[in-house]
Amino acid sequence: MKNGIPERIICITEETTELLYLLGESQRIIGITGYTERPINAKNEKPIVSSFISGNLKKIVSLNPDLVIGFSDIQSQIAKDLIELGITVLITNQRSIYEILENIKFISSIVGKYSLGIEMTNKFSQDLNLLKLENEKNQNKPKIFFQEWNEPIISGIHWVSEAIEYAGGIDIFENLKDGKMATQRIVTKEDVLRKNPTAIIGSWCGKKVDFDWIKKQKEWSEIYAVKNNNLFEIDSSIILQPGPALFLEGIPKLRSIIKSII
Repeated sequence: MKNGIPERIICITEETTELLYLLGESQRIIGITGYTERPINAKNEKPIVSSFISGNLKKIVSLNPDLVIGFSDIQSQIAKDLIELGITVLITNQRSIYEILENIKFISSIVGKYSLGIEMTNKFSQDLNLLKLENEKNQNKPKIFFQEWNEPIISGIHWVSEAIEYAGGIDIFENLKDGKMATQRIVTKEDVLRKNPTAIIGSWCGKKVDFDWIKKQKEWSEIYAVKNNNLFEIDSSIILQPGPALFLEGIPKLRSIIKSII
C-alpha cells in the first residue's frame, strides 16, 4: 500500500480485472480468477489463484496482496477464509445497472483513477440514454425470456432485466428481477409457456446453451420463440459479469438480437 492506494491487488472476479486494465492500472494486479476472459491477454500475464467460489489460499497469501477484490455473496466463504488469514478483502454486491456504474467509480477511486472512472461511466450512461430514446417510440417490443440456467430454470438477474429494456425488449419475468439470489428467480416451464415469449436468450453460467434441450420441452412446443426458432445465446462473460463488458458488448449484443426479431 502506498499513499493509501493498494499496489498489489488480487481479483477473484473477472470484471475487476477488466476494469483495472481499462484504467491503465493492470500493473497492480498480481493474481486473477481462472474465469477471466477479458482482456484476452490477462491469463497469459497474471497468475491464476482462484475459481469463483474457491481459491488457492496458500498461493494468495504467498503473493502478499494489499487487497483482494471479489463479487457477491457467493464468494462469502473464500472472503471469510482470507480475512481469517489476515488478508484485506473487498466484496461488492452490485445488482442493478446503477449499482454497477457506481461500483466502477468506486473501484476507480481505490486505485487513484476516479476521474477516469467518471469519464467511463458517463460514456456508458450516455449510450444507455441514446438506446432508451431510440426505443421509446417502438410499440412492438418483443417479449424476451432470458434464461440463466436450465435445471432449475432461472430467469435473468436485475441488471439483465434492465439491459433487455434498454435494448428494446420486454423481460417477461421483470417482476422477479429484484431477487438477489438465483433461487428467487426460479420459474417453471408452465410459467414460461403462459408468458409465451417472442424470443429465448440463453446465457448458462459455465456451459453452452443446449438448444436441443429447449426444443425438446413439450410444454414449450407451441411457444412463439420455439416455433419460430427465435433462440439465441450470449456469452456469459459479456452479459453476466457486472462490469464494463456489459456496456461494451453485452447490451449491444442484446440490441442486435432484438433488432433481428422485430
